[in-house]
Amino acid sequence: MNATFRQLRLFLAFSEHLSVTAAARACHVTQPTASMQLRELAEGVGMPLYEQVGKRLYLTPAGEALARTARAMMDEWSAFEQHMDGIKGMTRGRLRLSVVSTAKYFVPRLLGTFCAAFPDIDIALEVLNRDGVLRRLHENLDDLYIMSMPPSDLELERHAFLANPLDVIASASHPLVGRERIALAELGPLRFILREKGSGTRLACDRHFRALGFRADIRMELGSNEAIKQAVAASLGLGVISRHALGERPEEEQLVTLPVEGFPVQSNWWTLYRKGKRLSPVATAFLHHLEHAGQAELRKS
Repeated sequence: MNATFRQLRLFLAFSEHLSVTAAARACHVTQPTASMQLRELAEGVGMPLYEQVGKRLYLTPAGEALARTARAMMDEWSAFEQHMDGIKGMTRGRLRLSVVSTAKYFVPRLLGTFCAAFPDIDIALEVLNRDGVLRRLHENLDDLYIMSMPPSDLELERHAFLANPLDVIASASHPLVGRERIALAELGPLRFILREKGSGTRLACDRHFRALGFRADIRMELGSNEAIKQAVAASLGLGVISRHALGERPEEEQLVTLPVEGFPVQSNWWTLYRKGKRLSPVATAFLHHLEHAGQAELRKS
């Protein structure tokens, strides 16, 4: 069985996009060239690598096995290139990072300071909901993953690097605004607007409510923090949101944090990767960067 690095790179791009056109674009070749390379690769393997069902393409079992092998080979080669650059006194390479949507409020800032220190590093950043990040984590598609509620069904290396407090927010015109202390029981008759089930914020919030024996009247579930803030500002209900998503000037959005008993919910942001995974030098450098950035935030607070 013969396969070139170019063919494996192309097939890896195809496995991620499930589109010949997108794979060709990612590898800077024409679509006819990509189709020919994929066909030759399948002939070398001796089995179909993908199939079309309706209008969608899917990997066959042979294709899935080849994608895992190709990904491992490319990771090893990338690590080798970065190691050689390190010996030469250079720091360059590519960092692949998947983060949950709430992390978009602070991760770009951390990437900015990281890239300022290592300007020759390229970043591939995926911002997804928690299910999307978990899918990529299960398939080991990236170097590192950032979320607030790590899964329990995988063996992971976990590094907490930043606090993630969750606050109760209300419209600036809400009758409870101005109170110095609010008992959680007082919120029982009020409506809540929360993130969708399965999100890290919602999982942490539900767990906290259960621990306190509180049943929230959830009237609306929304898929983004921005939507929650707009709904709360419109007096549609109370929200529970990460302080990072709330921002430094919530009053400009007609929002107020309420001093509710039992809040803020204390949680953390975690950097994750599969146990046994050998991190590239670039990923290791970013992991250390996050640790130092988290310590700096802790000193400021």
